[in-house]
Amino acid sequence: MKANVTMRDIAERLGISSVTVSKALGDREGVSEELKEKIKQVAAEMGYRMNMAAKSMREGYTYNIGVVVSERFTRMTNSFYLRFYEQISKVLEEYKYSAILHILTGEDESSFTLPRIYLEGRVDGLIVLGQLERDYVTALAESGAPLVFLDFYSEQSGMDCVITDNFYGMYEMTNYLIGNGHRDLAFVGHLYATSSIQDRFLGFYKSLLEHRIPLGADRIIRDRSEEGQLVETFELPEPMPTAFVCNCDQVAYNLISFLNKKGICVPEDCSVTGFDNDLFATLCDPPLTTVEVNMPEMARAAALSIIRRQSRESVEGRILVKGKLLLRDSVRRMDR
Repeated sequence: MKANVTMRDIAERLGISSVTVSKALGDREGVSEELKEKIKQVAAEMGYRMNMAAKSMREGYTYNIGVVVSERFTRMTNSFYLRFYEQISKVLEEYKYSAILHILTGEDESSFTLPRIYLEGRVDGLIVLGQLERDYVTALAESGAPLVFLDFYSEQSGMDCVITDNFYGMYEMTNYLIGNGHRDLAFVGHLYATSSIQDRFLGFYKSLLEHRIPLGADRIIRDRSEEGQLVETFELPEPMPTAFVCNCDQVAYNLISFLNKKGICVPEDCSVTGFDNDLFATLCDPPLTTVEVNMPEMARAAALSIIRRQSRESVEGRILVKGKLLLRDSVRRMDR
């Protein structure tokens, strides 16, 4: 195998121009997807390695993408967002980019301090993973940094975002519970915490409206503090609902643990559902009925969006990725 394979070598092997090879390996427009794949395959077979340092100097890109996560989301065990970061890193690596994780402190968020990796020019763009305060989102938008929001969206117009279909996923979950005879349901989640929780609540509420089931104020149960810290004790309404619809699996796990301490059994005494299908869904006893978030597809969409955004190829807008309802043992039919 030749020591230093060049684009010209690949071009000669395939009988095409070096310009076409360059476009294909750089995932730029002007080459069909079929030819791109063929060029990449031949490049791999020949042992071609792209000189990213030279490419960076020539094109003015760092080929690094910052992934910004608020520290309040990293305090959680088996953080959902850190697993998202792993998926993003894998996709970016396929396109010869590297991911740099930036944990945003509460102090930086409240003082509108932009990530140092962006201010120092070490990244070409930012994937913002998880809800940030509205004013901080405004500061990011006004900075001019190429941005993609992942797992939340903003009222700012023209901002790219990738989200799971929270509304329909929770709508489908609530329909399933009602189909199992439940008519007294409670939603567990802080409605002002994130856009995802709000959309999940709205999907829940739409199902109740369609089935003409009333929702009392005591059927909305807070799951976290204003600072985003999850609680382990819950204010249970009287009489008890037959089903608790939790905004995420970790909250469902905390609720089931709390109910067990009270001598309340799931699903015999009440049903509990979650959302995400993370580790907590299987740690629950019984295993949790939940909505599986398609994390790989969401991570891929966000990674490709930021690459296109920073190279000014296109604007994606809002991308919705459908989840999947997973039926396990935490829901009981009311006629049994």
